[in-house]
Amino acid sequence: MAEAKNVSFDSFMGDLKERKFLPVYYLMGDEPYYIDQISDYIAEHVLQPEERDFNQTILFGSDVNASQIADAARRYPMMSEYQVVIVKEAQNIKNTEALEKYFKAPMASTILVMCHKNGTIDGRKREYVKAIQAAGVLFESKKLRDRDLPPFIEAYLKLKNVSIDPKSTQIIADSIGSDLSRLTSELDKVCLSLPENDKKVTPQVVEEQIGVSKDFNSFELRDAIVNRNVFKANQIVKYFDDNPKAGSIYSFLPMLFNYFQNLMIAYYAPNNKSQERVAEWLELRNPWAAKDYMTGMRNYSGLKVMQIIGKIREIDAKSKGLDNPNTPPGELMKELIFYILH
Repeated sequence: MAEAKNVSFDSFMGDLKERKFLPVYYLMGDEPYYIDQISDYIAEHVLQPEERDFNQTILFGSDVNASQIADAARRYPMMSEYQVVIVKEAQNIKNTEALEKYFKAPMASTILVMCHKNGTIDGRKREYVKAIQAAGVLFESKKLRDRDLPPFIEAYLKLKNVSIDPKSTQIIADSIGSDLSRLTSELDKVCLSLPENDKKVTPQVVEEQIGVSKDFNSFELRDAIVNRNVFKANQIVKYFDDNPKAGSIYSFLPMLFNYFQNLMIAYYAPNNKSQERVAEWLELRNPWAAKDYMTGMRNYSGLKVMQIIGKIREIDAKSKGLDNPNTPPGELMKELIFYILH
């Protein structure tokens, strides 16, 4: 895998908004959201609308070769300071020799944007990578980790002057996951539904607009397990067994594994009696986020946590058909929850 320059999305966008342009932007990675955000911004803001007809070109890597892209990039703009060339599906370009040559002597009046989704440049192409980095920016768009989704949701809504409570944030993160394009689309839908005088997202709003029950969801299941509330946990599992479209074992297993894995780590914190120290040890955003781990250490012994992690791995394997010819997902979930709580 190619090593991208250590530039954050926010700093990248900050430079673009200040019109600090470079000749080459190579955008690659497994998260298409940031690639689309950057390329769309360049397409919409570098040139004036009347300049785009003659100075903005969209190409597709499956339709052109490296020589054609380089030739397009070497053109001079017409009655404009810049010309913009955006190459989508850049991962389909096979022979990059002509592009490497262009990157070593790029046109100052051209902004070339290469969009390489679902992967990165072959790590063996070291000279190609060096040429890109010398000419501009090599940016890797990485998938967000589950723990990074709540701050992403909060920050996205804050830009729209919308507030959200922690429970609603976690419900949305758990129910939609790390597909940022879908996530932002759902958040936009939620924002449009809010009245002008009350821009706040609550569990009730989430239930109405996204279709996730405010009482029966992964957040509530996690809370029931943390607090060892057997009745509530079984209620939620039964709800999902009766309503398979609302959620399944495949979405719950990662959530449960992450919680108990972090709970095991919390036991090894230098001072696991302090909520602040545990938060630091787990690299959580604030001490409040460690509350569930403090409760978990009171309700589950270290040995039980190790056994639970092993059971989650076993159920995960069975959910994928290993040593399990016919047990349905709902029964596997009941088996896991019973094991955790007893």
